[in-house]
Amino acid sequence: MLEKITGTFSNIIRTLSGKSTITEKNIEETVEQIKMALLEADVNLRVVRRFVNATIEEAKGEKVLKAVDPGQQFVKIIYDRIVAMLGDTKTDLSLKGPDTQSVILFLGLQGAGKTTAAHKLAARLKKEGRRPLLAACDLVRPAAIEQLCVLGQKIDVPVYKEDGAKNAVSVAKKALDYAKKNGLDTVIVDTAGRLQIDEAMMQELVDVKKALNPQETILVADAMTGQNAVDIAKSFDEQLGLTGVILTKFDSDARGGAALSLKTITGKPILYIGTGEKTEDFEPFHPERIASRILGMGDVVSLVEKAQETVDQEEALRMQKKMQRNEFTLQDMLEQFQSVKKMGSMSQILDMMPGLAGQISEEQLAQADTKKQEAIIQSMTYKERMNHLIIGPSRRKRIAKGSGTTVQDVNKLIKQFEKTKLTMKKLSRNRGAQAKLMQQMGAMGGGFPGGGFPF
Repeated sequence: MLEKITGTFSNIIRTLSGKSTITEKNIEETVEQIKMALLEADVNLRVVRRFVNATIEEAKGEKVLKAVDPGQQFVKIIYDRIVAMLGDTKTDLSLKGPDTQSVILFLGLQGAGKTTAAHKLAARLKKEGRRPLLAACDLVRPAAIEQLCVLGQKIDVPVYKEDGAKNAVSVAKKALDYAKKNGLDTVIVDTAGRLQIDEAMMQELVDVKKALNPQETILVADAMTGQNAVDIAKSFDEQLGLTGVILTKFDSDARGGAALSLKTITGKPILYIGTGEKTEDFEPFHPERIASRILGMGDVVSLVEKAQETVDQEEALRMQKKMQRNEFTLQDMLEQFQSVKKMGSMSQILDMMPGLAGQISEEQLAQADTKKQEAIIQSMTYKERMNHLIIGPSRRKRIAKGSGTTVQDVNKLIKQFEKTKLTMKKLSRNRGAQAKLMQQMGAMGGGFPGGGFPF
């Protein structure tokens, strides 16, 4: 995500960080590069001007020019300006207590991903201890109700629907009554969209909002539409009064124009971002973490959180003991690959690694992908996975054929496994090296046995 702008900013930051002195000319040249990067990222012109003026004013002060480490100080100013542009701090939903009903009204154009975002939010709220209800009030798009029902069933969240209904206001009111009778504390209302904003759609939404008096009125917008998403947010806000925005398809957004412009232009916070197709690919929007990713500094906090959510700690402890006893097998390696995959795609994980965001080529990304290695191990028999030494030439040929790869690929995987196993054996005998590795991997990762990441 945001690959284009991240690549440019990473180069700028690397150049600045090494400078022992900073001149006004350095500042002007750097800010000009940043200005071009923001414009190429489809950031609103007014936002770019405000960013440039504020950065120059602050950077030309004594804070940078006379600082002990001016390069780092200038980098911090750029980081702070980006955080401010994204919204300063994370904004939480304003929901009532569990003893009464809270209503979240979803708005947006057709194709923005409202229905999918509704079920993702419902799943997250359920995980947080709330009892959500999905209300199917999109009576325009064919199969919208059916889609919401399927998604609701997938996450075990009830869906209120009325087949053949024509009045969205009536359905919304009855959904709220249903929630009250059944002790459901959060009603997420999925409304109809259009291919473009029109008067009839707006009036229906105004009527629904008036009938429900929602705690949150959220626009669901497609991040890939850039400044267009900002214009749509402005139009909806003027007529309906938004409380926040959810940006979908954020994982496919290489430019970042919508995220970097929304808060400044509309004054409304980005609440969540959709980062993939799975239900769990839905994250709260942390301005400081996204700013860190944009600058190529990674996002270790989010990476650790993802690991803590997806990894079984007992399994991690069992794996650590196997490594210490030098009993690590190809089956264990397969399980580790699958464990890491639960955290997201390889590109998403690398995005969060300091120094790697925006620096990984397509070729390197393909090499880092574990699909091929998984296919090879899955084509082995259980005995082969538990004892790689029995995998001779004929077996390697069979495994390559079964996995759709080559014998060279199989050889490469086994060499990789042997190298990993040897490293683990050395580590198991060297307490100092173990401590150093854990410190490097997990200074921020308390919660896993040994304090580090479980892979």
